[in-house]
Amino acid sequence: RKQATGYSTSSSDEEFESKPSLTHKAKRALRKRRKLEKETKQLIKQEELKRLHKAQAVQRQLEELEERQRALEIFGVELERELRGEADSGTKDENQMLHEWFELVMEKNKLMRYESELLIIAQELELEDHQSRLEQKLREKMAIDGKSK
Repeated sequence: RKQATGYSTSSSDEEFESKPSLTHKAKRALRKRRKLEKETKQLIKQEELKRLHKAQAVQRQLEELEERQRALEIFGVELERELRGEADSGTKDENQMLHEWFELVMEKNKLMRYESELLIIAQELELEDHQSRLEQKLREKMAIDGKSK
């Protein structure tokens, strides 16, 4: 009997000891969760900054491209006038002007393709940003307690 009573007492002592350890485990789990959330937020901010820098670089390239296209347009208008005989061509012969005209057209087409690529990159960045915001909203909704859902 004493052994049985002693045994039951020790098991009840273990129950009391396990409760604080559960609390300790819960605290540890909570700390881990908060740390993970903090790291996730930092990663999200880093990704946002990368996208922002990339978007700024794309914007600068688009502006430079626009300036280059304007300069080509002005040169093209003058060259076209010379080809039509509306402006004084000076020492240039027609073959040389046609060669310049075709080079100008090729350069303009190249710039237009590059502009299309930049616009696609910009659209991709916008979509990535939108996806990131949606993922953040999802995380926030998943963090809500079950009763509130």
